[in-house]
Amino acid sequence: MENSVITKDVLHFLDQLKNNNNREWFEKNKAHFKSLEAEVKSFYQILMEKMKEHDEIEKLKMFRIYRDVRFSKDKTPYKSHFAGSYSRAGAKLRGGYYLQIRPGESFIATGFWQPNKEDLFRIRKEFELDAAEFREQINKSPFKNTWGELVGDEVKTAPKGFSKDDPNIDLIRKKAFIFVRNFSDKEVLDKNFIDEVNKSFKEIRPFFDLMSEILTTNLNGESLLN
Repeated sequence: MENSVITKDVLHFLDQLKNNNNREWFEKNKAHFKSLEAEVKSFYQILMEKMKEHDEIEKLKMFRIYRDVRFSKDKTPYKSHFAGSYSRAGAKLRGGYYLQIRPGESFIATGFWQPNKEDLFRIRKEFELDAAEFREQINKSPFKNTWGELVGDEVKTAPKGFSKDDPNIDLIRKKAFIFVRNFSDKEVLDKNFIDEVNKSFKEIRPFFDLMSEILTTNLNGESLLN
């Protein structure tokens, strides 16, 4: 069954799971979980179809509710959220989309979370050469009204091979290039939530276009793609 809204039942179940994060409780409530999981997956699928109207989306990946606790101090077996990511199609289209549903902590995120070392170096060299176009793009309205400030981990001083006195060192230091938008539970439950998420993702497109151009060309602007 198609479902284009997130229901109160979804948030209530996740809240209960957070407070009863054990296998015994989950097994007793697994049938209910499966029903809600199907609803949420339908929501993510419908969102993907909306996104395809303004971008080329290759696939949706829904993350499992089960946690990998092998190397974690936190041994609780389940995540208390639903989450999924959307991959863009083709070598020319870089960047990705993420949506998490969790009581009090729902958000969407876009950008470049853990770029490989070659991509990270290429981005930093671009900023070393000239970051004016990048700054102009991320400071435009309504882009900034929707997404706010660029976030992401960064090195403390300067990456190896770059000067700490570079005028663009604030960007060069970054190890990730991410934008995040948070949503309240009231906003998540609103019937227009799916359209608001889609509109926000559409707003990120100019940023993706610029970053894709950087990552598929050399510093002379020549294509690196065959």
